[in-house]
Amino acid sequence: MSTRAARYDVAIAGGGMVGLSLAAALADLSLEVAVVEPVAAEADEQPSFDARTTALSSGSRRVLEAVGAWPALAARATPIRRIHVSERGVLGTATLEAAEQGLPALGYTIENRVLGQALRERVARATGVHLHPGRVAGLEPGADAMRLLTDTGEAIEARLLVAADGARSSVRAALGIGASVADYGQQAVIAHVDTTKFHAYTAYERFTATGPLAILPIVEGRSAVVWTLAPDAARRALALDDAAFLAELQQAFGLRLGRFTRVGRRQAYPLALTRAERLTAPRAVVLGNAAQSLHPVAGQGFNLALRDAAMLAELLAEGGDPGAPALLARYAEWRAPDREAVVRFTDGLVRGFGLPLGMLRPARGQGLVLFDLLRPVKREFARRTMGLAGRQPRLVRGLPLAGERR
Repeated sequence: MSTRAARYDVAIAGGGMVGLSLAAALADLSLEVAVVEPVAAEADEQPSFDARTTALSSGSRRVLEAVGAWPALAARATPIRRIHVSERGVLGTATLEAAEQGLPALGYTIENRVLGQALRERVARATGVHLHPGRVAGLEPGADAMRLLTDTGEAIEARLLVAADGARSSVRAALGIGASVADYGQQAVIAHVDTTKFHAYTAYERFTATGPLAILPIVEGRSAVVWTLAPDAARRALALDDAAFLAELQQAFGLRLGRFTRVGRRQAYPLALTRAERLTAPRAVVLGNAAQSLHPVAGQGFNLALRDAAMLAELLAEGGDPGAPALLARYAEWRAPDREAVVRFTDGLVRGFGLPLGMLRPARGQGLVLFDLLRPVKREFARRTMGLAGRQPRLVRGLPLAGERR
């Protein structure tokens, strides 16, 4: 005897930052939405809400404003007013200034836990969003709905299933969608540090022989470090005492922020480029890290995923069958250029600046200087990093969704 199923318009597998962002975007539409998440809302173990800091683009801020999450974030978000790019041991730097773009900030940094809490609070206020504790354990495709079976014994039917359960998505695999994985052979060591100089709302991207080193401005004048190292070097960095770690970080970064004086808890996670072979299946879409998981260089991963969620919400707001093949085809077609451009951009930065060839290093330095001098090129580059290039969803443009409201 089959379990009686709760019926929804949309079921989101995964209640991390991307899944909840989509749920928040759909909250005021006339849709019934289920979010299936194994980690309880009050728990601290949600992988998406870890100790990392996320760099939000200006376009992402607009999305979070539109879905009602930004008021809870504004006081904890730190503006990025300047981006400074350099390569260790090479003359030549490049900078991007918010003032040159006519904006108060190029983006913002926010702690993942703070962002996750704001999204949970926003979704909790939505009458049309229903949280289901559990993990998707099985799928039964149907002509007009996808049936989900959870490990808690629940059955859920939805006209559209969204797989937002991370880079190792079990739902993506159950849908028969493969994924390519290119291991960068690197790990990101993350930590918060204090410095003798105020960061002045400047984000630094410094390319070193081991990989990119990003230092981002965060609240209370502190800075967040994302230091790319080989796995053995990352393990060694975690084992160093604080003084030795700060000394090696100082050597890699230099003195633009003065001296590093204190470091908080250090963590590391492996880096790989994961790409789903396709974005859709019958009555299903893959979203966020389930669709593409990127290297953290330039901080594009969550911003790309948020644009994906915004475009999907825009199409769903038009009404009709949420899982219609035509709608899914439009989504895949419209998101492909942005997705491909961002994947190429981040992967190209990692591999291009990671080349150890001595003859290329002066050329890269000259390229940074030339880039810094060409204002039209800088302007277009800034628009892309801010998520404002190409075809933009309505929420990215600061416009409301056009569909029927509750």
